[in-house]
Amino acid sequence: MEQNSTMLEYEQVLQKKRTSHKLSGFEAGALNPKLFKFQEFIVRRALSAGKYAVFADCGLGKTAIQLEWAFRVFEKENKPVIILAPLAVVEQTIEQGEFFGIPCKNYDGSNFPVQIINYDQLENVDTDIFSGVALDEASIIKHHEGVYRNLIIDKFKNTPYKLACTATPSPNDPMEIGNYAEFLDVMGRNQMLAMYFVHDGGETSKWRLKGHATKSFYQFVGSWAIMLSKPEDIGFHMDGYDLPPLNLIDRQIVTQQRDNGQLFNDTAISATTFNQELRLTKIERMEQVAEIVNSKPDESFLIWIKQNEEGEYLRSLLPDAIEVKGSDSNDYKKKMLLGFAKGDFRVLLTKTKIASFGLNYQSCHNQIFASLDFSFEALYQGIRRSYRFGQEHPVNIYLITTDTMTNVIESINRKQKQFEIMQHEMAEAVNAHLNNSTLSSVEYDTESEKTEWYDIRRGDCVRLIQGLPDESIGLSVFSPPFAELYTYSSHLEDMGNSKDYKEFMEQFGFLVRELYRVLKSGRNVAVHCMDLPIQKGKEGFIGLRDFSGMLLRLFEDSGFIYHSRVTIWKDPVVEMQRTKALGLLHKQIKKDSTMSRVGIPDYVLIFRKDGERNDPVTNTDLPVDLWQKYASPVWMDIDYGDTLNVREARDEKDERHIAPLQLQTIERALHLWSNEDDLAFSPFAGIGSELFQALKMKRRALGFELKKSYFDVNVKNCKAAQTEHAQSKLQLY
Repeated sequence: MEQNSTMLEYEQVLQKKRTSHKLSGFEAGALNPKLFKFQEFIVRRALSAGKYAVFADCGLGKTAIQLEWAFRVFEKENKPVIILAPLAVVEQTIEQGEFFGIPCKNYDGSNFPVQIINYDQLENVDTDIFSGVALDEASIIKHHEGVYRNLIIDKFKNTPYKLACTATPSPNDPMEIGNYAEFLDVMGRNQMLAMYFVHDGGETSKWRLKGHATKSFYQFVGSWAIMLSKPEDIGFHMDGYDLPPLNLIDRQIVTQQRDNGQLFNDTAISATTFNQELRLTKIERMEQVAEIVNSKPDESFLIWIKQNEEGEYLRSLLPDAIEVKGSDSNDYKKKMLLGFAKGDFRVLLTKTKIASFGLNYQSCHNQIFASLDFSFEALYQGIRRSYRFGQEHPVNIYLITTDTMTNVIESINRKQKQFEIMQHEMAEAVNAHLNNSTLSSVEYDTESEKTEWYDIRRGDCVRLIQGLPDESIGLSVFSPPFAELYTYSSHLEDMGNSKDYKEFMEQFGFLVRELYRVLKSGRNVAVHCMDLPIQKGKEGFIGLRDFSGMLLRLFEDSGFIYHSRVTIWKDPVVEMQRTKALGLLHKQIKKDSTMSRVGIPDYVLIFRKDGERNDPVTNTDLPVDLWQKYASPVWMDIDYGDTLNVREARDEKDERHIAPLQLQTIERALHLWSNEDDLAFSPFAGIGSELFQALKMKRRALGFELKKSYFDVNVKNCKAAQTEHAQSKLQLY
């Protein structure tokens, strides 16, 4: 009965690790009849969630969706809702409101149902009066250290209803999704990084999505977002949403030989020399632009430039062109940007950072990028001003490049492929959630490999240990997951798959209490660990977490006696080279020595189960000189390279951290605290280091491992150990 109660409690802990978004909204009644069916579907899901993200491609009516959402929130709460939008989009949104019969006007701080303001004026907004906020072109918050990102999250922290809309949620890196999750109060960015991403050392801002966590990550996103490039993606017909052909026309300019001491011009300009290269090639590029525009005198053109000098020169070549610059007044910008949409003039010159978001230019089907840069998002969003649903003509996109921009083109192509892969994976996983699926434990088949000398089982160690007899283990030696520092699989049961150290310790406690039950009276548990670095990119500061102390307290609370501690010396120079830790860099001494620290050693914590020893551990073969080495509180001679081969166990795009416990450390623990024929146990068997060494030392071996790739290598290693050291048959229990 007690065991059943324990497992019920354990299952409840696993359930708490699930990250599905809790609904906080309401069910809406009849919606605006002018909405398309797929738009109505999205509005209802967003209202039901309360806080939601709409990642929909350009032209799918995000403006109509957010207007309807905002108005229904106003009706429910009788408090106004505010929409934040790029400058020129404000007026287009108000016009859309008139079309749909939704009262919308510029922000004035009144109780008017739906108010709108551009992002530049956000600091002047009294957010307390609003029941909801919608972000039009929400990718403005994608940068973790961006001004708008922090301002928006802080100012609307207590707003009950939130909506984020964009076509490009993470054009550069899936990590950017964390900013939307934090804005929507789903999960903090740092918490998301800990759960689904891995940091490989070095630059603290660089995190990558774990290969094995990809599906789980996008399922998590699907619990609070929807993604679509076309209505068909979410099960609706495509009538009226067919796009015309898109023609990408490359016009490459061959540059004249420069006096650079080389036979050829450099074809790979860097970000630092990019602007200089634009100035050197300005005349050739702008004359090419003018030639294209003049070849079609009856058609309108949207021309994207990078530098003010380009606009100045183009106006001399195209007298009828209107330029919109960043220095222009807001009123002038709005007038000209909207005027071009209405056909008031034929040619518009501007920059992507001014007009590439939110504006509808289906009236124009010719665009020229007078220069490319390294931003795929700018290119994509610029193109989608014209190439969007409702466009009736084939869209021509002229790309003016030079033979010195090969790496720019390669960068854009790489980002485009990454974006398309991410868009596909995300849409597939996100929209699977539309069937009300929730995050769940990844299913896996349990399996085992058993001989007269070893027993290896694949599965959850907490569940598997329930089947072990009381007082059957002679010694347990293992290296547990280091809290939330590394995640090895997508299983909820994986203790490394924890959002923080508190969640880890809660789950790990179930194992420790069972270890006490299955360990023989008077016998020992040897736990390998280290104190854990706290990374600034994750928690906002640099420091250390007393992981060894946490483990000590947990084992004591579970009934164990703290027996002793061994410190394993590590070379700080090697650690510095591997981790690039700020505190170990010599230059930090000169800059600010208060941030310098010593290297982080490994520890072996030894715990004992009190009680009568029916079979004491006798070491008659241990000479005094070797005993003195073992008895030292610091083991200075552990060879860090003395490990089993791990290459076969590493999954593609998986975690890089596979660091088996050194065989010398395991050998000493086995020698000191176990007898021959004892059953040595590792609940985190990994690739089999503890089992391998136990077999070599004539111990029987029992190990549990959750991850398939590790289990398979574990079996190979144990077979090799048994073959090498053939022994007489023994019964495990």
